[in-house]
Amino acid sequence: MDVTQGVAAGTVHAARVLDEVRSAVLSGGPVPAAPRPVIERSWERMVRSGVDPDHDFHAGLLPRAEVERRRETSELRHVLPVLREGLLPAVDEARHIMVVADDEGRVLWREGSPGVLRKADGLGFELGADWREDVVGTNGIGTPAVTRRPVQVFAAEHFVRSHAAWTCAGAPITDPRDGRLLGVVDVSGPLETMHPATLAWVGAVAKLAEARLRDLHTRSLERLRAVAAPVLARIEGRALVVDRDGWTAAVTGMPYTDRITVPKPGAPQPRWLPGVGPCSVEPLAGGWLVRAAEEPVPQGATRIVLDLRQPRRWSVRVLGGVGAWTHELSPRHAELLCLLAVHRTGRSAAGLASDMFGDPARTVTVRAEMSRVRRYLGALLAHRPYRFSEDAEVDVLLPADPLDLLPHSTSPMIGALRHENGRAGPAGLGRS
Repeated sequence: MDVTQGVAAGTVHAARVLDEVRSAVLSGGPVPAAPRPVIERSWERMVRSGVDPDHDFHAGLLPRAEVERRRETSELRHVLPVLREGLLPAVDEARHIMVVADDEGRVLWREGSPGVLRKADGLGFELGADWREDVVGTNGIGTPAVTRRPVQVFAAEHFVRSHAAWTCAGAPITDPRDGRLLGVVDVSGPLETMHPATLAWVGAVAKLAEARLRDLHTRSLERLRAVAAPVLARIEGRALVVDRDGWTAAVTGMPYTDRITVPKPGAPQPRWLPGVGPCSVEPLAGGWLVRAAEEPVPQGATRIVLDLRQPRRWSVRVLGGVGAWTHELSPRHAELLCLLAVHRTGRSAAGLASDMFGDPARTVTVRAEMSRVRRYLGALLAHRPYRFSEDAEVDVLLPADPLDLLPHSTSPMIGALRHENGRAGPAGLGRS
């Protein structure tokens, strides 16, 4: 039974049942009703990380100057008008507040009902506060950041007891260019103001914000394309102009590809980029001019390091005769490469769909994502079936606790890997 289904019949009754459920789960006693899976998994993480359910922890606030610095550098500043227009008209009337936090869970903006803002101050829900899940428990900012999907946390679904008088609905906002988490938008308020439609409303506005970011990126590429045209017209051979994140604005003498992996600033010349080969990289207004060299790519043994240790900081690093480069991974790509590290002999699209979604029919999604992965891994990732190159050495760096492996993932296979016995990591991972 999903205990939140009883909310319509009375929030007080539902809150009382949830309090009994949480107390029973924490004490190990018989549970009167099952908590929702997303909440149950969050509580498990809280127990493992040592969050005290009876201690209202107030993290140190960032200085106001640091809050302003983060505001000025956050991509979220571009979508504040969308969030305000979509949420604020109803927030004040419904006695709620809108809260926007960055990818580290730090509160950067708060607006809404003055009375509710004052109550939030009493919980430490202030500007500059740290509301990561492993700091303050299950909540409408930290939990969506971990799960990467909208989450409503009602009453005693909050892990920390003092938060049980609140209801929160938060949705992650990701960068449409690379899937990187930018932050979370949350609507919170007193328990009695909860409405079942709040979560869908917040999630829809978060998607509008992501659409706005996508539109801004398209416009920036159009401006860069205008700068690139006269530059490329004077170049013989293969070259392309990309933005700071590697998205292609224009090419000459070579096939068009949506995106390349650009080197970190300060990397030595000459460089080798996947999909381009040896090349030189020159700064250009708003991006990079990449000139491909004509000499053959040097050969050598290749080592692939898949780093899954830090939440939201997953990456793949390639080292070999052509040099070394690193690419940050989106949540979906981290899942796919983890699965391929398990299945070194290869996996069909249907097999990966079954591993990821429990549905072998979802091959269209898998093929589309694998096509994007192959844009930066190139020949290091074979297909039919999908697999790492046979002559590549693959290392997987895992979190200290196997249960922290890709905590956002709902993949059946990832879930099974998390619960493999032993703290040395899931079977099938490591060096191969």
